[in-house]
Amino acid sequence: MRLKDRVALVTGAGAGIGRAIAREMVKEGARVAICDIHEGKLQSAAEELRGLGAEVRAVRADVGSAADVDRMFADVVGHFGALDILVNNAAIIHQAKVVDTQEEDWDRIIRNNLKSVFLCCRACARRMIQADRGGRIVNLSSIHAVLSEPQAGAYTAAKGGVEAFSRTLATELAPHRITVNCIRPGATYTELTTPMYTPAVKDALYRRIPLKEIAQPEWIARGAVFLASDDARYMTGSVIVMDGGYLMDGSLPGAAYWEK
Repeated sequence: MRLKDRVALVTGAGAGIGRAIAREMVKEGARVAICDIHEGKLQSAAEELRGLGAEVRAVRADVGSAADVDRMFADVVGHFGALDILVNNAAIIHQAKVVDTQEEDWDRIIRNNLKSVFLCCRACARRMIQADRGGRIVNLSSIHAVLSEPQAGAYTAAKGGVEAFSRTLATELAPHRITVNCIRPGATYTELTTPMYTPAVKDALYRRIPLKEIAQPEWIARGAVFLASDDARYMTGSVIVMDGGYLMDGSLPGAAYWEK
């Protein structure tokens, strides 16, 4: 019960990693507010969490809209009376080569995946500073913040921006005992990504990932619980890599420099 009596807000919690994070935080004793732009997914997640005995507040919001974000935070703080944890998880992806990417698609990805983090962090930080009780902000990045993902230029730019922004915010909020950290997931089964994991893609991933697995959302969610808890009280401006060893591995699948 590492999060007992704490109030958490998780964006993009209707499915995938966000839903798993909300679920794991409930199991750790948190009272949880969840946000999603899709009403059906939002209510489905809320029903599941309430089935676990949780106190849940479900708020439909477009996290790329400053007005929606301000309304959401006012609703959550008004309902629970406090906010201790923010998890920025909402994200979308668009696949196209940079030369074929339309301006509107670029703007849509940056708005949803990067601007949303700024808007939610700003609204959260203002309230946490005023409350003067510290807090935790966890931003979901991706291994593709530092690793090329062809045909996803806008997505990689947004995730790189999330990490750079988080470091600056961590410095600014440290005097208020508010920590800001990132999780950098690797390949993970979600509603968004599962259709992309064709047999050929999975075979290639298993060659590259030393642990030879694609993550379940719950595995990533437990990293968010750690960063939101007092176990991580001396961490800020950091990135936890949860990728099965993908980024650190420099081996050549199927080949070796020195043959025996």
